[in-house]
Amino acid sequence: MSTEIDSEALLPEDHAASQPWKERLLWRERASSSFFSGITILITSHRFFALRRLLVFAAVAFLLILITMLPATRLTARRIMRDTVGPKGDLDLTTPPRYNDLKAFQQNLPQHNLSLPYPEGETGRYIKFSSQPNGLGWNNVLAELLLLNHLAYKSRRAYVFQDYVWAQHHYPWPESKAWEVPSHTPLGALLGGPIVGGPWAPGDAAPRSIHESYWNVVCPETKVKVIVTHDVKTKFGIQLEGSGKHIFDIWNKILLDEPAQCVEVRAPPLEVDVFGQVFDLWLIGSDRILDLFEETRDSQVMQLLKASPVVQRGIDRNEHLFQTSKTEHHDPFSRVLAIHVRRGDYLNHCMHLANWNSSFFMWNLLPSLPDHFHGAPGGEPGKNTDANVQEFLKHCLPNMDQILNKVTQARDDYEKAVFDNRMEGHFLNTIYLLTNDKSNWLDFIIARLRQDHSWKVVTSHDIVYGDAQEMEVGMAIDMELARSGAPSQATSFIIALQMENCPSATDSFDLPSANIVIEEDSF
Repeated sequence: MSTEIDSEALLPEDHAASQPWKERLLWRERASSSFFSGITILITSHRFFALRRLLVFAAVAFLLILITMLPATRLTARRIMRDTVGPKGDLDLTTPPRYNDLKAFQQNLPQHNLSLPYPEGETGRYIKFSSQPNGLGWNNVLAELLLLNHLAYKSRRAYVFQDYVWAQHHYPWPESKAWEVPSHTPLGALLGGPIVGGPWAPGDAAPRSIHESYWNVVCPETKVKVIVTHDVKTKFGIQLEGSGKHIFDIWNKILLDEPAQCVEVRAPPLEVDVFGQVFDLWLIGSDRILDLFEETRDSQVMQLLKASPVVQRGIDRNEHLFQTSKTEHHDPFSRVLAIHVRRGDYLNHCMHLANWNSSFFMWNLLPSLPDHFHGAPGGEPGKNTDANVQEFLKHCLPNMDQILNKVTQARDDYEKAVFDNRMEGHFLNTIYLLTNDKSNWLDFIIARLRQDHSWKVVTSHDIVYGDAQEMEVGMAIDMELARSGAPSQATSFIIALQMENCPSATDSFDLPSANIVIEEDSF
């Protein structure tokens, strides 16, 4: 049995201290070789080791550069970095948030426990809508998520909530900085309430929502019944027909009658159905959806929906922007009119909508609202008449004078309805512009609102984000600020949120807090 000898131990103590052992070994092994004899001095010199360190550094740098040039490798490296850096990194506004704290909270919800009694735990009933939309704007996604959560509630199944998946060109950071592509945001960063696992009202026995990370634990593949949306639409003839209530009731019965504990609803391939959602664009983009409004408004999903902690931080941080001398001791949002004026990339989108003769979107179609728009006759799918396009643009992309006139009309109508001409001056004195515009056009309309119409003006660009989490959900902060105002010219779901505690749509929107919508989600 041979024993490896430590050659360093054989050296005299003073000799070992005077010469690095690696140099000594290299000299011993290579001194007898005529090939190496010419470079023995270089090998045994300290300069060689400095050079070697330099070469190693250069090789590492080259590999890092190579990694950053390969998209797949770069994303893998970024994911590793994302998962190993703590949540304090989210304070850096130049880097997308990691949400390590929120992800841990979502994964450890108390209902993620197999031993819980029915209707939760191992014997509970669950529904995952893998068919939900991804890669769209937040309002388009939110429109269906709330309906799906209500459907899960009515069918007595726990809703499986999933990350919001961005349309990458809308993401607040360039793709080169993204931790993953497409980028994801935890739903709990955007919304609060039962839809993201919060409790239902006291005494309500409905199962709580679970996060998608728990789905495979409580619903292994052998327990899952898959339902494809196209099969249901074809069987019941609801591909392009049927009211919202009719379609909702069909799905509710299917989910109630299905004996399987775990149901996953999937969309078919795109070549079979481009809009493969349960409540698809053909439905929510038409007035067929409207008979679901009151049920949706009064649902526990809407009644208990609230701002997420991340969004609420953003609201609290920026509340002072809306304070005036008139609201010093009152709600700072009580005198705010909010309008969504999108510019920038929106001209092309408006032209696309115009050529397809689109109408208002979802709840913006409610007949109780003061503004209505239905495409004029003429033209053909994909190409409208010039006259129709010009009329369409008045609603989708109004010019500055049209916007200012609508704002003045909204303020006058609101104050007349509320105060019946019993006050001097104006009650509404602050206007919040939700906008993506960064051009001189925005400067001009702000100047005119201030000088000609005596408004205090706050815009989306005035909002200060305390961390990258708030910055990423800036659109949700915008929506919550708009919802907090008095009347809003706002999105379909801001309207629904403002109406959620009203006994009827008419009671709420006989006032001009109605749909004076100047924004993309009208369509």
